[in-house]
Amino acid sequence: MRSPRLAALELKRFGRGKLPMAALVAILLLPLLYGALYLCSFWDPYGRLDKLPVALVNEDKGTSASGERVSAGDEITGKLRDSEVFEWHEVSSAEALKGVEDGTYYLSLTMPSDFSERISSSGGDSPETGALQVRTNDANNYIVGQISRSVFSEVRTAASTNASRGFLDRIFINFSDLHGETAKAAKGADDLKGGISQAKKGSKDLADGLKNSKAGSKRLSDGIVTLDQGASDLEAGSRQVADGTQALADKVNGIATDVRPFLKDNGRAIGDTARLVADSSQTVRDNLGLLVEAAPTAASAARTASDDLAEVYRTRCEEQPLPDDPTVCPPLKRARTAAADVAKVADDVNAMVTPQNGDLKKLRGQLATLQKQADALAERSPTLDTDLKSAVSKINALNTGAHKVAKGADDLHTGLGTARTGSADLDTGVGKLKTGADNLDGGLYRLGDGSATLAQGLNDGVGKIPDYDKKDRDTRTGVMADPVQLASESLHAAPNYGTGFAPYFIPLSLWVGAMVAYMLIQPLNRRALAAGASAWRIAFAGWLPVASIGLLQVAALMSVLHWGLGLQMAHAAGTIGFLALVTCCFAAIIQWLNARFGAAGRILVLAVLMLQLTSAGGTYPVETSPGFFGAINPYLPMSYVVDALRRLITGGGLGPVWQGCAVLIVFTAGALVLTALSARRKQVWTPARLHPELSL
Repeated sequence: MRSPRLAALELKRFGRGKLPMAALVAILLLPLLYGALYLCSFWDPYGRLDKLPVALVNEDKGTSASGERVSAGDEITGKLRDSEVFEWHEVSSAEALKGVEDGTYYLSLTMPSDFSERISSSGGDSPETGALQVRTNDANNYIVGQISRSVFSEVRTAASTNASRGFLDRIFINFSDLHGETAKAAKGADDLKGGISQAKKGSKDLADGLKNSKAGSKRLSDGIVTLDQGASDLEAGSRQVADGTQALADKVNGIATDVRPFLKDNGRAIGDTARLVADSSQTVRDNLGLLVEAAPTAASAARTASDDLAEVYRTRCEEQPLPDDPTVCPPLKRARTAAADVAKVADDVNAMVTPQNGDLKKLRGQLATLQKQADALAERSPTLDTDLKSAVSKINALNTGAHKVAKGADDLHTGLGTARTGSADLDTGVGKLKTGADNLDGGLYRLGDGSATLAQGLNDGVGKIPDYDKKDRDTRTGVMADPVQLASESLHAAPNYGTGFAPYFIPLSLWVGAMVAYMLIQPLNRRALAAGASAWRIAFAGWLPVASIGLLQVAALMSVLHWGLGLQMAHAAGTIGFLALVTCCFAAIIQWLNARFGAAGRILVLAVLMLQLTSAGGTYPVETSPGFFGAINPYLPMSYVVDALRRLITGGGLGPVWQGCAVLIVFTAGALVLTALSARRKQVWTPARLHPELSL
C-alpha cells in the first residue's frame, strides 16, 4: 500500500465519531491559541496607553522672569492632557503616592512647587535645574515602568528644550540689544573722532593763533609803550593848546569888549556901505559886456595910432633928422612911447575880454563873490555885535574843551602807564597759553589716534556682534536648544507591536500544532510496520497526515491574522508558501523525535521548542542573550524561520528567505531519512519494545 493511501487511512480514523472529529478540529485550531490569541493580546499596546491610569501632580506655583509670568507646570500639564499618552488623573501628592502603592495608578508624575522658578533661573545669578519627579512601582507592572521611562524621557527633553529656547532667546535678544548699543557707541566714537579731528584743527588754529597772539601781544606791549610816550607828548601838547586857547580867549574877550559897542552903534552904516559895494560890483559886472564890444576897436585904433606916431617919429626924427628942435622930437618921442603903451594896454584889455580867455570870466566870478559877500555883510550888519558875542562864546567853549582835553590827556597818560604794565603781563600769559596750546595740540593728536582706533574697533565689533530678528532668533534657539535631531528612518517598518512579533509567534504556534497532532497520530503506522512495508513508505505515511493538517493550520492561522487582526504582509503568497514549508519541516522533525525516542521524544520535542524559542532572537537580538544561545542559534531551524518571516511580512531583501528555504529542506529531508531508519528499526521486535521502561 502506498504512503498517501496509508496517510488517508490514518486520517479516516477521525471520522468514526464526534469526539475524534472534535479532536481533529481542535488540532487544526490549536495554533490560533498560540498565534492569534497571543498576538491579539498585545497587537498594539502602545496605541492603547491612554487606557493606563496615571497620577499627575502639579504643585508648581509659577514665577516671573523678565517681566513675564512663567507657569511651566501648567504648560506641561496642558500638553500632557492634550497628548493623551496616558489616562491622566490630576490628584494631590498624597493621593498619587497612595495610588501608586496600591495599584490604582501605574505611576505618577509630579512637578514640584519651584519647578518654574528653577527653569527660569538659567538667566539669573544662580541657575538651577528643574526636576520632574516620576514614581513607578514594578510590583504593579514592570513593562509599564519601562514604557514610562521612555515616555517621560521625551517629556523631560521637551521641557528642557522649551526652557533652553527661552534662555537662548533672551541671549539672542541681548545680542541684538548689544549690537544696537555697540552701533550707538560706534556712532558716538565716529562723532568723537570727527569732533576730535575738529578739535585737533581748532587746537592747531589755537596754537597758531596764540603764536600770532604772542607776536601781537609783544607788538601790543611795544605799542602801549609807544602810546605811553605819545600820551606824554599829547599831555604836554594839550597843555600848550590849553594855554594857547586861554590866551586867545583872553585876547578875544578884550577886543570884543572894545569892538562890540562900535558894531552895535554903527551897524547901520556898515550895512549901507556893504550894500554900496554890492551895487557897485553888480554895475561893473553888468558893463563888462560893453567892454567886450569896445575893446577890439579900441585896441585896433590904439595900435594904428601907435604905429602912426612911430612912423612920424621915425620919419621926422630918425631918417631925416631936422635940426635939433627940442620942442618937437622929444615930445614926439614921448608921444610915440605913450601911444605904444596905450596900444599894449588896449591889446591886453582886448585879450582879457576875448571869450577864449578866462580872465574876464574869472573877474566876473570875483565880482559876483564880492557882491554876495557884501550882501551877506549888509544882511548881517544889524547883528554883528550878537555874532561877535556868539563867536566869543565859542572861543571860550573851545578854551574850556582844550582844558578838558589837557586833563584827559593827563588821565590817558596815567592809564597807559597802567596798561603798559598789564600788556607786559598779558604778553607773559599769552606765552604760557601758547605753550599749553602746543601741548594740547600734541595731546589731541594722540587722542585722535586713540579715538580712531576706538571707532574702528567698535565698528568692527558691530559687524561681529549678531543682530537677529524674530525669525532668526526662533530658528537659532530651536537649533541650539535641540542641536542634535535624531533622523530616524526605519527601513520596512512594522506598523505595530503585533506585526513585529508575528514572525516569532507564528512558527511557535505551528510547532505546537504539529507537536499536539503527533499526540493523536502515530508517527509510524503500526499496520504498515506489521505488514513489513518499506521504511520510506512508513515514514511518509506517518508524516503526510500531520503535514496536511499543518497546511490547514497555516491557512486557518493566517486567515485570522490577516482578516481578523489586520496583519499586512509585504509578500503574502511567499509567506503562505514559506509557512507551508515550515510546517512540513516541523512535522518531519517532531515525527522523527517521537518515532526514535518514543514517549521520551515528546519531552525532547518540548525541549527543542524551548531551545529554539530562546535562541531564535524573536524578542531581543540573540547577541543580548548568554553565549550558549548564540552558539546554538545557527543549528536550529526556527532561527532561519524567524529571519525569513521578518523579510516576508515587513519587507526587505529575500536572501534570508532563500537561505531559510534551503535549511528547511535540508532539515525536512534529514528528519525523513532518520524517521525511515527508525521505522526500519521498529520492524525488529526486541524485549525493550515489548516491555518499554516509560509509556505515555
